[in-house]
Amino acid sequence: MPDTSAPPVILGNEPGSFPHSVLAERHPAIIRQVRDAFPYGPEIHQALDALLAGCAKGVIEPLPADAHDRDRWRAWGLDAYAGRSWFDVPWLWSESYFYRQLLDAVGYFGPGPWQGIDPFRPFKLAELNAPETDEELAALDTLEDRPVEERDRALLHGSLWGNRADLGFRLSDAEAEERAAVPGLVADDSEKLWSLLPGAETGTRTVVDTLCLVADNAGRELIPDLLLAAHLLAHGRCGRVVLHVKPYPYYVSDATTADVVDALRKLAGARGVAGDHGRRLWAAMADGTLTVRAHPFAAAPLPYAEMPDDLRAEFAAAGLTIVKGDLNYRRLVGDSRWAPTTPFADVTASFPGPVAALRTLKSEVITGLAADTEAALVAAEGQGWRIGGTHALIQLRE
Repeated sequence: MPDTSAPPVILGNEPGSFPHSVLAERHPAIIRQVRDAFPYGPEIHQALDALLAGCAKGVIEPLPADAHDRDRWRAWGLDAYAGRSWFDVPWLWSESYFYRQLLDAVGYFGPGPWQGIDPFRPFKLAELNAPETDEELAALDTLEDRPVEERDRALLHGSLWGNRADLGFRLSDAEAEERAAVPGLVADDSEKLWSLLPGAETGTRTVVDTLCLVADNAGRELIPDLLLAAHLLAHGRCGRVVLHVKPYPYYVSDATTADVVDALRKLAGARGVAGDHGRRLWAAMADGTLTVRAHPFAAAPLPYAEMPDDLRAEFAAAGLTIVKGDLNYRRLVGDSRWAPTTPFADVTASFPGPVAALRTLKSEVITGLAADTEAALVAAEGQGWRIGGTHALIQLRE
């Protein structure tokens, strides 16, 4: 295994930095939006107010002794971080624990009438049912008669750029979706990716039996992820897709099993080609060629290098794992300020099997860039290219 020493993990305690703004501005905004989205009673309002005050000036509180996941969080580092400022612990850990505490504040873990109620559901449904989603689905009809290679590219890039539909990201950057995306990718291993997925049209035996697709956001991002899965299955580019989602609501718009069901219903009820794909995916769920996995580690505050043995075995058995989105990228390579030219293959060497990343850039972590690419980006934009959501990459480690 390459000797790639990671820089220190990113903290949120540097005023003016992007991680600091997430903790100091994004998280309070999320609490206020959740509070206004439901007719919660006074007890939940008090819990949300306490969390809001704690995020701004307080310290990380331990979980009560009867918390259902207390032992899990203790194994994930809670004992070391309890009593410390939210800003002085690893940013990835702090973000993840915030969402755990937000769910607790709104009664998600129960018992009680709000048990299991997703506090982000109104935002997710609004995204899923937006006119833009219907327009994107209708556009599939024009793609159907194009050569399969064009459909490959269109659906891969649809899944990639669908990551701009990120509700949590837009809370801290309201103009993000309106800014034009830069057409060129900062790294593009798509040709190597397709070489692992030759498909029936080439007359080549399917190389990848099981493909793991680690989803990121629900709504308008999950739809193109599902369409990509449908395309891969329909053209024999893999034999089976395992869609990995979060076990509970997380990072505002991260996909859960309930979000997968909503997206499949949206697709199956659509007209034209989108509806055909939706009904095929619904049938694929029934026969097992599309399955959903919600492992507890999917919501862990840790990098994939620290995944448990059972999940490691699942990824090791897959012919390819595609990891979607910014958060999953941070977990894949490690949430550190790597030199951008650090080889992607080196920082993902511990991942148990071939892995590809599809990501629009929304945080400072980046690896695998050519030196001239980094230099051109810095000359044109300073360091803003890292976090604006206008640049993207496709990277592969075979």
